[in-house]
Amino acid sequence: MTSLPAFTAILAAADTTPVNGIGGLLGNPMVMMGLMFVMFYFLLIRPQQRQRKEMATRIAALQTGDRVVTSSGIHGLVHNIKEHTVVLKVSEGTMIEFDKPAIAAVHKKDSK
Repeated sequence: MTSLPAFTAILAAADTTPVNGIGGLLGNPMVMMGLMFVMFYFLLIRPQQRQRKEMATRIAALQTGDRVVTSSGIHGLVHNIKEHTVVLKVSEGTMIEFDKPAIAAVHKKDSK
């Protein structure tokens, strides 16, 4: 029982010694969380923002006659473009109106 107070005194003295160098810096949880956020930003968030911007420019540049694929997998030809919607010609005599964000892929019409 007499060794227990001595052991705790040694542990307390060991905890107060400062750790120098990079081991002390990376041992800080706030620094590690900051590094994880930076990694997530460059690996996940930034590429998704770039894809969204590219898709928004493609949808903004839609023209009559472009071939598109909707998010539900319907292939069609752009027949009419409104402010918030696009009318697609799916087959002869069949027109379907979709919201612009429902367009998943745009294939420009051939310029012959």
